[in-house]
Amino acid sequence: MKVEQISVFLENKPGVLEEVMKALKEANINIRTLSLADTSDFGILRLIVNDVTATSTILKARGFRVSRTTVVAVEVPDRPGGLHSILEALGGEAINIEYLYAFVEKSGENAVIIFRYDNPDRAIEVLQKKGFSVLSGEKLYSM
Repeated sequence: MKVEQISVFLENKPGVLEEVMKALKEANINIRTLSLADTSDFGILRLIVNDVTATSTILKARGFRVSRTTVVAVEVPDRPGGLHSILEALGGEAINIEYLYAFVEKSGENAVIIFRYDNPDRAIEVLQKKGFSVLSGEKLYSM
């Protein structure tokens, strides 16, 4: 139930993000969700895409520094308190959240929150035991 995410380290200058998007468009890579964080010198673009291997290969060939990380996708109803319900379920389990980002499904009824945990296997175990829907990579890539 883990999901592979691509992280791309980008120079913080005009046109760099467009270059990445152009490369993915030309390769017919579909982005399911993304997050972009920056500092004064560089940014980290995190992507969930329909083809992780092709994305990694294409971007590395264009000179980008790319890494693959494991994240966990949790589906919750899109309503106030959705995120809190996940955090509450993990309370007392000593599982650290390193970062997260989210998107709303096309139906608008559910949200998917992407988590990077320090212990993803334990987080998945706890969340499933408490009735949360943890999405597989295949399901997320096809949304």
